[in-house]
Amino acid sequence: MDQKNTSWQKVSKWYGSIVGEKGHFYHQSLIIPQTLKLLNLKSGDRLLDVACGQGVLSRRLGETIKYVGLDASRALIDEAKSLDPNKAHRYYVKDATKSFGLTETFNKAAIILALQNIKEPEKTLQYVKEVMEKGGKLVIVLNHPCFRIPRQSSWEEDKTNKMQYRRINRYMTPIEIPINTHPGEENSPVTWSFHHPLEDYANYLFGNGFLIEKIEEWTSTKKSEGKASKMENRAREEFPMFMAILAVKK
Repeated sequence: MDQKNTSWQKVSKWYGSIVGEKGHFYHQSLIIPQTLKLLNLKSGDRLLDVACGQGVLSRRLGETIKYVGLDASRALIDEAKSLDPNKAHRYYVKDATKSFGLTETFNKAAIILALQNIKEPEKTLQYVKEVMEKGGKLVIVLNHPCFRIPRQSSWEEDKTNKMQYRRINRYMTPIEIPINTHPGEENSPVTWSFHHPLEDYANYLFGNGFLIEKIEEWTSTKKSEGKASKMENRAREEFPMFMAILAVKK
């Protein structure tokens, strides 16, 4: 598969409509607040946002944080620039699996809900390493690599015990998974999800000079109402939707 086919350029309008200026529900309620806690940004920090999309993280930063956002989609970068009130922030159209061509270095970096959509994540980590300072912190946020595998995981119901549980069909084998952005629609644009087990991410990080400092698993903040709410809410609390990895450059 050609790397250019994994760019979200062709679905940029659709993605922008979902995320909007403030981010979708999970961006606002969970992902961005928790990412900022892990990044622990201080005045003067230099933050690299890899595969930044339309820059939802940038709009939650303090004025004293130096920010650079990279994405392969020109349309998403253009939208990020138009939405960002801080004109000191800089954005570049860059393929995350090739050298970023940046001369500056960073002490903080983030890859939010994007590494799972990159065919060769180890290359992305290689090029992040090249521009990270020793001791710099990297936060990676993923759809949970065990419980949220497209087409290979799903909710099931145990009616006898009145329980909802997570069914996992495959986990250890890396899989390339096409995602129709408009299911049921003829000629729907396709994006790609590249499943890897957690040990692959650990090996990619270690192989590129990073040590894992912390792993967090984030559960859904949504709540059900009605007859099945107890079962559904309990399942949400037990099966995390996202995983965050905090890594430090050796």
